[in-house]
Amino acid sequence: MAHVTVSINGRQYQVACDDGQEAHLSRLGKYVDNRVQELVAAVGQAGDARLLVMVSLLLADELSDAYSELDTISRKSEGVARIIESEEKISTKLESLAERIEGIAAGLEGA
Repeated sequence: MAHVTVSINGRQYQVACDDGQEAHLSRLGKYVDNRVQELVAAVGQAGDARLLVMVSLLLADELSDAYSELDTISRKSEGVARIIESEEKISTKLESLAERIEGIAAGLEGA
């Protein structure tokens, strides 16, 4: 098990992670620290606990927005899939009709 030290609001936190996840965890720590610094710039130092709660809520809001967008995209792609399926059915029926018409035309030519 690996350990990474992340710095958030000037404080160091040592966090355990799976081997190979160190760089990812460091990026996440930097992202959280950047959000904390943005919040500090907006509201000032409000104490570590309060800042982390506020940043957690901001990140949860971002995640909620991302899930909503993903759901919208998923619904749209399902709609597109239904349209494609309908077009494929129509194409198959048109091919069948074309074959029937060709058969009728061939029968008329032979008559």
